[in-house]
Amino acid sequence: MRRIMVGVKRVVDYNVRVRVKPDNTGVITEGVKMSLNPFDEIALEEALRIKEKGLADEVLAVSIGVADTQQQLRTALAMGADRAILVQTDAVVPPLSVAKIFRQLIDKEQPFLVLLGKQAIDDDNGQTAQMLAALWDRPQAVSCSKIEIGDGKATVTREVDAGLEVNEVDLPAVMSVDLRLNEPRYVKLPDIMKAKKKPLDTMSLGDFGIGDAPAFKTVRVDPPPTRSKGIMVKDVAELVDALKKKGLV
Repeated sequence: MRRIMVGVKRVVDYNVRVRVKPDNTGVITEGVKMSLNPFDEIALEEALRIKEKGLADEVLAVSIGVADTQQQLRTALAMGADRAILVQTDAVVPPLSVAKIFRQLIDKEQPFLVLLGKQAIDDDNGQTAQMLAALWDRPQAVSCSKIEIGDGKATVTREVDAGLEVNEVDLPAVMSVDLRLNEPRYVKLPDIMKAKKKPLDTMSLGDFGIGDAPAFKTVRVDPPPTRSKGIMVKDVAELVDALKKKGLV
């Protein structure tokens, strides 16, 4: 079966103003709207479009997170994914562990393409795709703004400082996607109802030989400094003087 595996992550919705906990141990998530990571949603949309072109038979959505992550996986199923897998854990899983979990799932599911968002908007690491490609020993294409699947190959376009870069990679491969790749579809109520009947399997970190102990410890989380109030200047000379006082010139 021609299968595409898509990684999706539960994050604080991008429209929500993130607030730091009073004890500075992290950000407040209780009572906060959570959503699919926008980059992952774009990756899922691209997988669905590839399937709709007849170039894939199944789209599998995979997520690692708390039990409530099932909500985001149900959204992925409502968008059109055929199956979903949740690796359930309350621990914060670093990118390398995520890549190792996906690597084991690849052995089981045998996808010809793994699509990921180029980064998650909560930690902005942007490392998982590259690590997974190294562990799998398969080609990678990152920050893709266009993907065309051919006979055993994929042509991908990515934006660089000098313009557009076009590369051809052999399949199977790992790809991470950029915002300009597509516009995710709107989920309709009938699709949400159908998604409740689609299979969603739950696994644990122990199934992959990975412990709950975090690889990194967050010492402290602080909000960005409050933006200082601007000042009005009368002329260029006063502007230069103000910049000198701030040590900017």
